[in-house]
Amino acid sequence: MGKTSLNKIALVTGAARGIGLATTKRFLDEGWKVVMIDWDGEELGKVSKPLNNVTAITADISKEEDVKSFIDEIEKQFGQLDALVNNAGVADFGPIEDTTFERWRAVMQTNLDGTFLVSQEAIRLLKINSGAIVNIASISGLRGSTLRTAYGTSKAAVIQLSLQQAVELGEHGIRVNALCPGPVRTKLAMAVHTQDIIDAYHDAIPLNRYGSEEEISNGIYFLCSDQASFITGQVLAVDGGFEAAGVGLPALRQ
Repeated sequence: MGKTSLNKIALVTGAARGIGLATTKRFLDEGWKVVMIDWDGEELGKVSKPLNNVTAITADISKEEDVKSFIDEIEKQFGQLDALVNNAGVADFGPIEDTTFERWRAVMQTNLDGTFLVSQEAIRLLKINSGAIVNIASISGLRGSTLRTAYGTSKAAVIQLSLQQAVELGEHGIRVNALCPGPVRTKLAMAVHTQDIIDAYHDAIPLNRYGSEEEISNGIYFLCSDQASFITGQVLAVDGGFEAAGVGLPALRQ
């Protein structure tokens, strides 16, 4: 545990499960205090109860009034913010012709609008100690993929938003990076991925496996830490080489 981490505050959205919960625990392991945000209050209460040094707040990041409320609460309680992890997101996969405007907007409101809203409100607190923002995008924001018209487009927009933020906020010492997870072995993914899908991903990923939530959280924590003090405006794919493999045929690698 680094000496400088003892009084640091991290805000993690979508913290009730998956990557968000793993990231929360990673910060806690390093001695940070964490504000956990999620719209699933029941699950958030359950997972936060055994954790020390956390503040759990039920909120919807796509609602401006919710965002203003919890940022004000952070300012009142801590007076600073050292890291913001914009992790909350929704996934709605389906054929492009079945993607109604309602489904499109539902994805954009959380994945893009929510990331924008939380970042905008948090800037004043991040300025205090030259904090860091990590926006969770996706490998689907870097390459076209099946059934992800709304999701992939939202994550590509998050990447561009991250670059804009990095350029403009750098003068305040605020670093902003985007992290793009590849396929991750979450409970949700394992519940919906058939064995054929799992095998196809393994074949397409050079490391021949899914990533873990903990491996993603390691990348997030690094980008928020002092070890990444000169890294900003970058897009980091934590994906086992999935992006690097492009459209190469797995059979040719055997």
